[in-house]
Amino acid sequence: MADLELARKVLQTEAAAITALVGRIDSAFADAVDRIRQCRGRVILTGMGKSGIVCRKIAATLSSTGTPAFFMHPAEAIHGDLGVLQSDDVVLAMSYSGETEELTRVLETIKRLGATLIALTGDTQSTLARAADVLLDCSVSEEACPMNLVPTASTTAALAMGDALAMAVLVEKGFRPEDFASLHPGGKLGKRLKRAEQLMHGGQDVPVVSLDTPMRDVIYVMSSKGLGVTAVVDHDCRLAGIITDGDLRRQMATTPDILGQRAGDLMTRRPITVRRETLAAEVLALLEQRKITSVVVVDDRDRVEGIVHLHDLWRTGMV
Repeated sequence: MADLELARKVLQTEAAAITALVGRIDSAFADAVDRIRQCRGRVILTGMGKSGIVCRKIAATLSSTGTPAFFMHPAEAIHGDLGVLQSDDVVLAMSYSGETEELTRVLETIKRLGATLIALTGDTQSTLARAADVLLDCSVSEEACPMNLVPTASTTAALAMGDALAMAVLVEKGFRPEDFASLHPGGKLGKRLKRAEQLMHGGQDVPVVSLDTPMRDVIYVMSSKGLGVTAVVDHDCRLAGIITDGDLRRQMATTPDILGQRAGDLMTRRPITVRRETLAAEVLALLEQRKITSVVVVDDRDRVEGIVHLHDLWRTGMV
């Protein structure tokens, strides 16, 4: 049977390792953030073994949030890959001991080129630490391994420190949800960060009638456009109201001569609208909150630019 108490102890030890880092968020951390933010080259992550795996994850996080970054294997680096290094790069090197042979052999080239070296290590007196321009202390009091041997708490702490760096840099760069969407066109996150203008029916596909349009023509427009709705505009082409299939059904039950009416007589005034830059996630929340199936996209003068239907969100896989 699994040792549940040991499992709990592992989680407690790793949580404590991360908590201990909070007190080390100081001027050195701020310096590291500033150097990464101002980097004119690339951010290069390097480390051996499990540190290398953590470096790959941090590189992916930085790249996905607007900071060009990639992983360089130290062993491959000393056999030719050092050619990727440039003087305007920032190298983020990770080694808990700070004495990993393959990594320390790379240090001379980094310093000779004049690239910035940021070290994440558990030994602040190590070779790596002494060579660094910025030192980030990621030491832990113990590993979560029962034998205190397998890198567990130390790799967790290093990963957490890397995430803290990436998020601080993100904020300093003014990275926005729109930027995230442009870098994540696939997957559910990317879909939720699409904008209304990317989902809406626009141009000739937008069902639009005027206030004076006879209901017979209103029904034709709604049927031909296939959205179950039409926008109603005034004489200045500004949105005046909306008519939906539901409105028609309700009116037919109470208005025998509905075909003798005009759009302005039956429309719902002051309909819900969004702007073209509204995020898809916000559009979906609005539709669910108001229990409606479509929303009109307007510009800053209330002129109709498009219509987003719930089906458009279904097609993206958001719902």
